[in-house]
Amino acid sequence: MEFSHVSVLLHETIESLNIRPDGVYIDGTAGGAGHSCEIASRLTTGRLIAIDKDPDAVRAASERLAPFPQARVVREDFRNLRAVAEAQGILRADGILLDLGVSSQQLDDAARGFSYHSDAPLDMRMSQSGMSAYDLVNGYDERSITRILRDYGEERFAARIARAIVQARNSHPIETTLQLAELIKEAIPAATRREGGHPAKRSFQAIRIEVNGELTALEGALDQAFDLLSVGGRLSIITFHSLEDRMVKRRFAVYTEGCTCPAEFPVCVCGKTPRGRLLAKKPVTASEEELARNHRSRSAKLRCIEKIKD
Repeated sequence: MEFSHVSVLLHETIESLNIRPDGVYIDGTAGGAGHSCEIASRLTTGRLIAIDKDPDAVRAASERLAPFPQARVVREDFRNLRAVAEAQGILRADGILLDLGVSSQQLDDAARGFSYHSDAPLDMRMSQSGMSAYDLVNGYDERSITRILRDYGEERFAARIARAIVQARNSHPIETTLQLAELIKEAIPAATRREGGHPAKRSFQAIRIEVNGELTALEGALDQAFDLLSVGGRLSIITFHSLEDRMVKRRFAVYTEGCTCPAEFPVCVCGKTPRGRLLAKKPVTASEEELARNHRSRSAKLRCIEKIKD
């Protein structure tokens, strides 16, 4: 299957990075290279490093960025951002982009096991290696499954679903996406199933986040990315999940925090000054036109910070 991905908030993201023709940029989640191609097309003597851990994405990005000699594609996880930059001889970057979540291609290729609409082996691995959704569903204990569904999927029936999963696998392994989706559906009260949206959506999302270590990867990458920026450089992050957005918002608040001395102190003694400046207090979201073209952009939020001090 050809790797295709519709880049969300494309114009807004490129604008937020304030690309200079001679600048150094890192796309930590290249995917189908939509954002990367736009960045590369604006460079002359500059450099672009496009990173992705999905081998299918790496192949597609390599092909699409081939016309741009200033771009290099690296197969790696963005949680290792600093190591990738150092290996490429980059000490500072003028802009870094992270477009989080699962790509359109990964969702649409039923064989990858991300979708609850098509039957396929339980997989959900973005890197196509390591622990799979099958391993999680059939190997984690009931308490751990409950925690994952509750914390990562914000699923209020997490305990019921986890119990149903454990009971079912005692008879035979849960092997396919539709098996799991049906189990989840049956575990949720009938009245709730009719409230809108697929009943397995939150649980599949939670399992995918755990399988790919998405939140731990983001947690580890934020400081690496901000520290890599040159003064005046920008970090732009697109999130699709409230937990991701909350994490980004809180970390950006740390970077922009100034004096923390008590109000009654006549002068500052802590010496803290802001290291960053938010481009906007509220996240940028998709326009009505983009929503009409791509319904998956509905939950996208773009936040950008500029580094003003090392």
